[in-house]
This record gives sequence, structure tokens and C-alpha cells, in this order.
Amino acid sequence: MKKRAKSKQQKATDYFELDTDDNFYFIAGYTDGGAPYGMTWEEIIADELKIRGAVKKDANKAVELIHIAITDIAEQLTGQTKKENIQKTLSQFFREDNNRLSYQNMIVADILGKIAGIIITYPGEKATRLDEPILKRLRKKRRNEEIHFDKEANENDFYIDTLCVNDLFRGYGIGTMLLKEAEKMAIEKGYSRVSLNVAQDNQMAKKLYERVGYSKEKVIQINKHPYDYMVKTLKEEE
Repeated sequence: MKKRAKSKQQKATDYFELDTDDNFYFIAGYTDGGAPYGMTWEEIIADELKIRGAVKKDANKAVELIHIAITDIAEQLTGQTKKENIQKTLSQFFREDNNRLSYQNMIVADILGKIAGIIITYPGEKATRLDEPILKRLRKKRRNEEIHFDKEANENDFYIDTLCVNDLFRGYGIGTMLLKEAEKMAIEKGYSRVSLNVAQDNQMAKKLYERVGYSKEKVIQINKHPYDYMVKTLKEEE
């Protein structure tokens, strides 16, 4: 059957769907008989994946992925317990400058205008300063100047605060691509070590990090839960 050709710009306005074999694919158009046709995720990622800096208009989807990644820590940072309130507060910080959750610190994997994954990074020595606006808001909300956040990063490390891949795009190496981008940034900024924290019960994530060269250095407590502090020593050719 004859297929109607569509430009890449037109593709970006279409949508994603699940086919009869339970494989997600991008609907590129329809046959004269009305049947959809499109591309597999592998083809989409190979052709359309872009790694770019986040912008303020990414807030809604970016915040969803941040919340998925940091779970109870999001409650701690925002002082909220309801999902909609947590994400509203996260979104406010995302759109603002100079805090750990700011769009300024995020790189996104973009596929046809959809955010496939995110990574938040910053130098460890800046962590305390980046926490100040968030801590100030929380102390005011709780009327408690004694509130503090756990130290997550060593000062001499380039720190990966958050990494999350959209469910639709998991299993295609996007998390690894984002890690590589963070490591490239670290080298450009003069760092020889990249670090991150992984919850001890998150074995899937830990295996990913170990596979790409991270190793456990110590155990730290974040919001009363144990995390493995994992480190990778970088080489210039990476």
C-alpha cells in the first residue's frame, strides 16, 4: 500500500504507540487503509537522539523524572508529601538559577522533542551553596533554622546528583550515554573523579554503574537511608 511521506518536522508533532508485538514505535503515518506504520525505538534513537542542555520549558517532564529518581529525598527537599505539591515545588526550583535542581545543572536526552532521560551534575565543592536556596525555603516553611541536609558529595569530585531515563526508552543505552556526557563535562572542567550515590537496594542501577567503571568507596546516609557512594577515576581519552 502507498505510504504518505512525512517530513521530520511533521514527525515531531505525531505520537508514540504500542504495536501488536508489544514493541514501542513512532507513528510516522498511515497507509491508505488506515493502518499505522513507523520506526522502531532503535531506529529512532540512532536517528533522532540529541544530548542538550535543559531549558526552562522542560520543567514538567524533567520534574517527573527527578521525582522518580530521588523519591523520598524529594519530600525532604520540598517539605511536601503529596505528589502534585512535591512536583510543583521541584518545578519552581528547576526554573530558577543557582540551585541544585536548576535547569542550569541538567543535561537531557531529547528524542523528537520528548525527554528520554535526564542527568543533573555539579562540582562537589558547590553542593553546599547550591543547597542554600532550597534549605532557606524549607527552614522558613517549617519554621526551624536547625534543619540541614546530609552531605552527598566529596568536594573534590564532579558529582552526579540525579540520573533517570523515561520508562519508554529504557534498555537502549540512554543512561550510559548520559553518564558518558557527565564524564566528558568533568574532564573539561578539570576533574579526575566522578561520583554518585545509589540506594543499596537498587541493584539494577548499581550493576549499570559497575559495568561502566564505578566502584563503591563508602556508605553514606541520605535522609536516614544507606547509599553506596560510587566513584569513577577518569582518563583524558574518555
